[in-house]
Amino acid sequence: MYRFHESKVDTRLFMQLQDLTTVLSGNAQLQFENSYGSFVDIADNKITASRFWDKLDIETKTAGTKSDVLLRTVGTMMETHIPTMQTFKEDVSELMIPKFANQIITILEDIRLEEIIRKNRPGSKQWFEKRHQFFQRYFQTQLQSNITRSYATDELFCMIYLLIHADGPDPSFPRVPQAQLDMLEKLKPYLYRVFEAKKTLDNTNLCLSIVRLIQAADYKDSIHEYFVFPIGHIEVYEKNTLFDELTRTDDVVNDDEQWLDEDDENEYFDETFSTWHRENKNENRNQNFLQFELEQGTKTNMMGGGARETEDADQAMASVQGSSVQSKQQDYSDKETLSKQEEQQSGSSGSEFGKENEDAVMLIEKADPPSLEHQEKYDQYLMEIDPYKRKLAKTIQLTLEHKRNFPRTELLFGRLSKKLLPIIVDESPRVFYKKEQESKEFDAVFTLLIDCSASMVNKMEETKRGVVLFHEVLKELRIPHEIIGFWEDANEVKANYQPNYLQYIHELKDSLYENNGAKIMQLEPQEDNRDGFSIRYITKQLMKRNEKNKFLLVFSDGEPAASGYDQNGILDTHQAVTEARKHHIDVIGMFLANGEIQEKNDTTMKNIYGKERIMIPHVEELPEHFTPLLKRLLLKAM
Repeated sequence: MYRFHESKVDTRLFMQLQDLTTVLSGNAQLQFENSYGSFVDIADNKITASRFWDKLDIETKTAGTKSDVLLRTVGTMMETHIPTMQTFKEDVSELMIPKFANQIITILEDIRLEEIIRKNRPGSKQWFEKRHQFFQRYFQTQLQSNITRSYATDELFCMIYLLIHADGPDPSFPRVPQAQLDMLEKLKPYLYRVFEAKKTLDNTNLCLSIVRLIQAADYKDSIHEYFVFPIGHIEVYEKNTLFDELTRTDDVVNDDEQWLDEDDENEYFDETFSTWHRENKNENRNQNFLQFELEQGTKTNMMGGGARETEDADQAMASVQGSSVQSKQQDYSDKETLSKQEEQQSGSSGSEFGKENEDAVMLIEKADPPSLEHQEKYDQYLMEIDPYKRKLAKTIQLTLEHKRNFPRTELLFGRLSKKLLPIIVDESPRVFYKKEQESKEFDAVFTLLIDCSASMVNKMEETKRGVVLFHEVLKELRIPHEIIGFWEDANEVKANYQPNYLQYIHELKDSLYENNGAKIMQLEPQEDNRDGFSIRYITKQLMKRNEKNKFLLVFSDGEPAASGYDQNGILDTHQAVTEARKHHIDVIGMFLANGEIQEKNDTTMKNIYGKERIMIPHVEELPEHFTPLLKRLLLKAM
């Protein structure tokens, strides 16, 4: 999750909402965001859910945000008539209470859209029920608050919402002034007509009637803004619906015209055309057959847009890519179709390391030869971690020996056991056993990423002690591993340039025969940390390795923090971890604290690494926490 104005967003839910936005809108370019209010903005390619839900319980939060996305994708995008709403905005701009009017049209139109969604998608009913249950409690509370503060217009808005969403007729409103009750009685004939609205025009006419009646009673505009207008940048759209706006085809740039004589039979060219055009190159072959998308050219009176005559080759191609029936001919299942290529291209973020890291540049540093001081300090650490090292190494060796020699029994084939009673007793006797074949080495590789940001200043020395244990155990078991520090140099950050450093202490290529342990002492706190970028870079390197088991351990003390990374840093890091796990790389986050672990720290690590996280309250306890973790990973790699 990421931090924004002290509010937090669950990264798992965020990614679900992004997928929901993409699927329901049918447009992979639309991005989901949490914002002030729920609206759809095609101009900026985004759909938002209200941050109002952020601080609620997870069940209400899930229902609220998902219902927001449904209302804007399946509802507003597909069903709301844009020209009608544009006219409404123009009319409202001339009124004295535009904020109130925008909120009224939003709730009226949402009622109409919700009925359409409930009918077409019955599974969404539970989300809307949860949404209404919460809003009824919320507006009851807001009504009492507005009465106390004498916010007449806000008070009236709460009464309108509670009336049209009431479970029974004529709900009571205690403590409400009689003048407000009289105004609500005048509005009831209009409000009850909302359930008869069949199109956007019905709701806009109804809303204008309500607003003019309220304005005539000298009401001022509302103080609070509970709902925002559901369409952003509405003035720039030209089509009837936002879906049409997404799929529209703009006219050519130039306005040249040429009239051709249709009776002239000689005006044709007997020539074969390829799927390339100088006006629009067909790059990556992402168009089928003869398709052109021209933006420049001369308009003529020649017929166009008609159906193309089919050919035998078309049908052959269709049988390969268009049919889901298994073919007895050649198997094309491993071939990528053009549609798959388009999906991959539309899903790309513009940078192989994520859109948040488009300006990030990776710089590699190699550790210097250790000084005498570093060697002495390393020897001291060796003595301190020696009990943990010997205990862990002995446990692993005994377990490995046990696994090599312990026979597997009750098999259907193998060596004949001395226990032959199952031949008489069982219908399917299992009287054979096997011994495990001896394995000389672990089929695993380890990478340890160490956060070298400035916030690690009070934790680095104890972190080094844990890294020494990591290095010594793996070296004794002859398991390839690497130790890397990472940070971003905040002092060198410029526009379109964010330098990030990887400091290689111990490299995979020489991890089994070089003694680089003392170089660990060169790890020092630096500047910022862009975790997602570093994790993606290391993931790319580990994917080139042939080992069966790949482990990436990330030592950190909390949230990523770097230039332009504070808002989406945790989300980007979570996505980097998810991508690594999809490539069969086990990623474990290790949180280092300076005392008691706060709930927000645990929540942060959970949203980045999920269950695969180790929370260490005191850094000096690192070896004690690290030992069982390393044991578990090594046993997995056997």
